[in-house]
Amino acid sequence: MYPQFFNWRVVLALIAILIVSGTIFYSQYLANKIGHEEKKKVQEWVEASTSIADPRNNADTRLALKIILDNDAIPIVWTDEKDSIIDHINLDSIKVANDKGYVRKKLDKLKGINDPIIWKDPLDSTRTNKYYYGHTSLLNEVQYYPLVQLFIVGLFIIVTLLALRSRYRSVQNQVWAGMAKETAHQLGTPVSSLEGWVEMLKQNGISEKIVRELEKDVDRLRLVSDRFGKIGSKPQLEESDIVTQISSMVEYVRKRAAGKVNFTIDTHGEKEITAKISEPLFDWVIENLLKNALDAMEGKGAITVDIRNSPENITIDVTDTGKGISKQNMSRVFNPGFTTKKRGWGLGLSLSRRIINQYHKGEIFVKSSEVGKGTTFRIVLKK
Repeated sequence: MYPQFFNWRVVLALIAILIVSGTIFYSQYLANKIGHEEKKKVQEWVEASTSIADPRNNADTRLALKIILDNDAIPIVWTDEKDSIIDHINLDSIKVANDKGYVRKKLDKLKGINDPIIWKDPLDSTRTNKYYYGHTSLLNEVQYYPLVQLFIVGLFIIVTLLALRSRYRSVQNQVWAGMAKETAHQLGTPVSSLEGWVEMLKQNGISEKIVRELEKDVDRLRLVSDRFGKIGSKPQLEESDIVTQISSMVEYVRKRAAGKVNFTIDTHGEKEITAKISEPLFDWVIENLLKNALDAMEGKGAITVDIRNSPENITIDVTDTGKGISKQNMSRVFNPGFTTKKRGWGLGLSLSRRIINQYHKGEIFVKSSEVGKGTTFRIVLKK
């Protein structure tokens, strides 16, 4: 699924690059062609204007007059050799009338667009005029068209990628939910069978202590099955005591922790902190964090759970004194399939984030980590 999604992105990117590149080159070609024609028209206009203005010219001026009248789009400002403005055409008449400095501003702008056309009086070498000109609206549209198209193509690519990504995530979520429900279904039969065997052991007078421990483990299996069954379905959130839930999970993990590991819960003097949670799923998150902490410490160290209650939210910090997380892995720890363990699927933290973010509308993230010193995961539950 993912390689196919990646290939679609590459194909779309290549198509977009080809479209935009082709448009830019063709638009540039058209712009150059139109620019050349406009320069030619301005040169003809200059020749026609100087010809009509010359009192020594006795030739027929009808063609020259037509050339002058035909230019109603190209803005032109002409000056003497010292850039003192002589006259202008095709400028905004309203701005010319209301702003005394408008023509000078327009002249400065035209200087940056095209090189001026120089006219020298054939009979007076000291008389030189400079004709500065700009672009017609057509040429401006041709030049800006690639930018508009680039924006449209970019928007199309973004929308398409978001749609593909949404579809990919939707399919991925369906796979996750399907796997979880199938796991719950598969666990259901052996768990029911084990419950029956526990009842038989009770009736046959087997040691009560052994039966009680077996019953706890069977209940644990039933809880795991129930957790998987809730993945993909909207869980029912109920008001629960966070301190009790976490204390219960810490006690469960403490009994099964090998080596010398010290567990501490700090509630800052509060005995009860309530929040709306799904108890089975919330327990799963805490269990994942505690087990990851145990794996990181390799049987020796300390795990501290710090619970703080504020008017806006509840923060839960799970801190260990393990090997820590390297900087390059910090952003990947919640990715499905990522793990540094020799065994495991790398799904615990990914599922934990899904449970906290999607089902409880909270946050879970790595608050801090230092290689060789330990890691702190933080859960934030909004009130």
